[in-house]
Amino acid sequence: MFVVAARFLSPLFLLISVLLLMRGHNEPGGGFAGGLVAAAALAMQMMAFGKQEMLRALRVDPRALAGFGLVVSLFSAFLSPLAGKPFFTGLWWVWESPLGIAKLGTPMLFDLGVYLLVIGISVSLIDDLEGE
Repeated sequence: MFVVAARFLSPLFLLISVLLLMRGHNEPGGGFAGGLVAAAALAMQMMAFGKQEMLRALRVDPRALAGFGLVVSLFSAFLSPLAGKPFFTGLWWVWESPLGIAKLGTPMLFDLGVYLLVIGISVSLIDDLEGE
């Protein structure tokens, strides 16, 4: 029964984690909360289908994902001083696309880095705790 539930709930958890990530600084949520929900989805995959299936679903080494997330977060923090602003000041880029006005900023980039970092560290810990 758990295997059947995991097939349905894991993608749902991943969708919810992306929604939490996208809410970011405007409402409760962000990279940390979204990353924990995504890690819960991957942990459910491991419990239902095994360690190899979880790692196959992730498609990347968890430690490399954590490292990449850390680099993305630091990159977003150092963009402000390069633009002549104080460290961690939010920068925004606005452009018009065929779908309307799109807005991207360093806070979202920071949240994306935290999201990847939390997923990588959590899955790495789950992987180490599970053992062989």
